[in-house]
Amino acid sequence: MPYVLGIDTGTSGTKTVLFDEGGSPVSSATHEYPLYTPKNGYAEQSPEDWWNASVNGIRDVIDESGVDASEIKGIGLSGQMHGLVMLDGDDKVLRKSIIWCDQRTAAEAEEITRRATRERLVDITANPAITGFTAAKILWVRNNEPEIYEKCRHILLPKDYIRFMLTGEYATDVSDASGMQLLDVPKRDWSDEILQKLEIDRALLAKVFESPEMTGKVTKKCAELTGLAEGTPVVGGAGDNAAAAIGTGVVKDGKAFTTIGSSGVVFAHTSNISIDKGGRVHTFCCAVPGAWHVMGVTQSAGLSLKWFRDNFCWGEMETALQMGVDPYYLTDKAAETVPIGSNRLLYLPYLNGERTPHLDPNARGVFFGLSSMHKKRDMLRAVMEGVAFSMRDCAEVMREMGISVSDMMACGGGGTSPMWRQMLADLYGCPVKTTLNKEGPALGVALLAAVNAGMYSSVPEACDAVIKPERVQEPVAENSAKYEKVYALYASLYAVMKNSFKDLAELNI
Repeated sequence: MPYVLGIDTGTSGTKTVLFDEGGSPVSSATHEYPLYTPKNGYAEQSPEDWWNASVNGIRDVIDESGVDASEIKGIGLSGQMHGLVMLDGDDKVLRKSIIWCDQRTAAEAEEITRRATRERLVDITANPAITGFTAAKILWVRNNEPEIYEKCRHILLPKDYIRFMLTGEYATDVSDASGMQLLDVPKRDWSDEILQKLEIDRALLAKVFESPEMTGKVTKKCAELTGLAEGTPVVGGAGDNAAAAIGTGVVKDGKAFTTIGSSGVVFAHTSNISIDKGGRVHTFCCAVPGAWHVMGVTQSAGLSLKWFRDNFCWGEMETALQMGVDPYYLTDKAAETVPIGSNRLLYLPYLNGERTPHLDPNARGVFFGLSSMHKKRDMLRAVMEGVAFSMRDCAEVMREMGISVSDMMACGGGGTSPMWRQMLADLYGCPVKTTLNKEGPALGVALLAAVNAGMYSSVPEACDAVIKPERVQEPVAENSAKYEKVYALYASLYAVMKNSFKDLAELNI
């Protein structure tokens, strides 16, 4: 029987999963590694840690499954986006990777805008300059560590460092490359104009492939280290969200997914490129060749509920421990007793600034309408509704761009909450589903490898065969009508408070 391997290089750890040709997981292993924060706002990881986690994960899943390595017909790679890996002429890592959540590059984002202009950045890279993208990190190293930059001969993204170690090839895929701010997203190749304006040598960058294309084969040295068969194909793979889209079947127009993790993501597939000139959402190439995706991101989605739980729900946490249940089960139950609108209490989930739709680092969390009649359960429901409203904000921008969604998948920790899924269904006005398979990005890139191996003729065909819905939350018309009234008020509040957020940030006490 043929098998495929998916390797997902995440922020907390690397997950390696072996799948059979039907997409069922055969064996799985996760290996964690540290995050380094040498200064406030800095976030770094060691590429060597990623590689060690990959090697151990590969060996674990092969040993656990008992599968002969020759039966593994392909490997797909996924990973955290935007990270910067720099190699010298001997292919040695020059410094720890500056990863996606690092915030040191505000000055470099401004420099990119000054050099390239915001208009051209949006036209070519489909996004304005922001601190999280890789280009700003490259400029930061050049500006602050010139001796490192001078030695740099190759720039890779996190998952692409794993590819290099597996195959010896410098390669990336269009979805992950889209997050570097150096790719011409409509043309799906590096932008000579942006590279020239930023004075970055194109020779530093990897070759760009479509996600299901073969980018190299496992080397003899790597085979000896991991237990893989020499010559096993490694495909382009995808950035984590694009890989999750494959793993949840979001590969056709009208399909989308919502992730409520620490942050929140609304991700929609589109066959025709659509770019928001306001830069409120990201447009990237997706893992389906010739197609794109639009992605709205909110900073503090599940983080809002975790913040409230950790600071105000000690009783629920203690009770949950005694009952042997998840504390979120009890917070859900408490919120269910409160009517839609949380008894006229609204929550703005801007704990750490906001991206979609406001792009405002000064925005902060707000309870609006708090009165003496409100109880903790009202605040709990208001937090959950506020996060759902922020997801609706993302969907509204997409509607303005002509992208309609009729089929929504739910992912992430928040997606396991039936109550949250019902809120989303009522606010989106379409069914919200979960999938039977929970492997997400690892499954997505394994399916890309399966397409390359000829198990399926296309990515959509692979998803149709493998991805099956588990639970479906249908919108309730009565609920939707009530939510529309509350959402309209929610959507009006940011504009009223925008200047006050700025004044608060500048307050000198």
